[in-house]
Amino acid sequence: MSEILIEATLDTIYMIVGSTFFSVILGFIPAIIMTLTASDGLRPNKVVYGIFDFLVNTFRSFPFVILLVLVMPLTRAIVGTTIKPTAALVPLTIGAIPFVARVIESAFREVDHGLIEAARSFGASNFQIIYRVYFKEALPSIVSGIVLTMISLIGYSAIAGTLGAGGLGDVAIRFGYQGFKTEYMVVTSIVLIIIVQIIQSIGNFFYKKLS
Repeated sequence: MSEILIEATLDTIYMIVGSTFFSVILGFIPAIIMTLTASDGLRPNKVVYGIFDFLVNTFRSFPFVILLVLVMPLTRAIVGTTIKPTAALVPLTIGAIPFVARVIESAFREVDHGLIEAARSFGASNFQIIYRVYFKEALPSIVSGIVLTMISLIGYSAIAGTLGAGGLGDVAIRFGYQGFKTEYMVVTSIVLIIIVQIIQSIGNFFYKKLS
């Protein structure tokens, strides 16, 4: 039992960390575009903002189970398979990108406009304002949002596990539910709770340091 749980825990952590990494990198792109093109942004553009806003809202509304099935052809094209933890990174990342994008955009929009105007008066470029003002001022909120994303991905990874991705969700269903071994379901639930607590504690630590 211990070997199965250790391997499943490592697979779950791999899925969470990997998908968080890719979703944060890719989520910055629509977040920056929406920040720039918003009505009070540096380059207002209603059409561009409306398109990205619609896409983010649309993908956020997809139930993860449906998204997991819909992107299977893409997953197979990228990874070569639709099972195992690496394959789960594709739907997990796609599912998290809209959430990350909205979190980062919201963090950027909370930055004091006085700082932005001051930077513009000194001749700062849009890139410099994004990096030196938006990003630095919003960093604590972004970190907090990333923590929330990771915690959400724990639940998503458990769902992915039931469809062949492995991890703690797979163990809970295969050994606990289908194998009628309640102890597996109890232990996997406890491990997931511990992972959540660790992630939240680390997030709180960095949030306080950055604030």
